[in-house]
Amino acid sequence: MSFTINGEEVDLYIPPNKTLLEVLREELELTGTKEGCGEGVCGSCTVLCDGVPVRSCLTLAVEVDGREVTTVEGLGKRGKLDPLQRSFIDHGAVQCGFCTPGMLMSAKGLLNRNPVPDQEEIRRGLSGNICRCTGYAKIVEAVTAVTTDANPNNTEG
Repeated sequence: MSFTINGEEVDLYIPPNKTLLEVLREELELTGTKEGCGEGVCGSCTVLCDGVPVRSCLTLAVEVDGREVTTVEGLGKRGKLDPLQRSFIDHGAVQCGFCTPGMLMSAKGLLNRNPVPDQEEIRRGLSGNICRCTGYAKIVEAVTAVTTDANPNNTEG
């Protein structure tokens, strides 16, 4: 199979029962994507497939053949953090960090669909991700700050 991962084309020979999560972590050594529950419930394994958030623990790797996958390692460009990553840091939305890659990817998928969501849309967009440390307020704040930067007329906060 071949697909694009973080902007680079890869060709792999893998068993048909391997999940995308296993391929990312074990074959490609992209360990930013985390395995939490292994059942698609916690959101820690979220990556973007063609710009849409997917649970990599439930996605067979063969399903991404010919597609574009982005992991948390692919958010920044040329050693520079993505504005969403910077906002998470600036707003204290990162604590233990385990859920952070999945939260970032879910938020990025939301912003791909809607660059200026309101806070309710942000909460809905992140609802499939579990965080045991932050209480979510700082995460919503961080995403809101990015949307406010994208649209100075958005004063919701």
